[in-house]
Amino acid sequence: MDTEYAEVSGHDVTTITCICGNTVGRDGLIPANSQGIPIHGGELPAPKGLAAWPEDGELFTLCPSCGRVYRDSVIEETGTAPVAFRVDVAGGPIAEAIRIHWDLSNQSGT
Repeated sequence: MDTEYAEVSGHDVTTITCICGNTVGRDGLIPANSQGIPIHGGELPAPKGLAAWPEDGELFTLCPSCGRVYRDSVIEETGTAPVAFRVDVAGGPIAEAIRIHWDLSNQSGT
């Protein structure tokens, strides 16, 4: 299977245009861990359903629209955005974590 690549400007993960067309400004992109679970960047412990900030600092970006996940370090180093893997965003724990992430974001006004 050929690797899919999203569009990205420079080496900036916030400029990803996912293969599905989603962007930060459209439906949003979510920081995630190496399993594609949205991470919590606030106070510990992380809310149930969200992952804690990775101890190794390795971040990924999850597209909640299609489930494609991009490795931030690859984007920052190479200026390219290959899809690292995909997760199911329609149901299960990832879908629930996305809901929790958006609920918390809406509560904080971001």
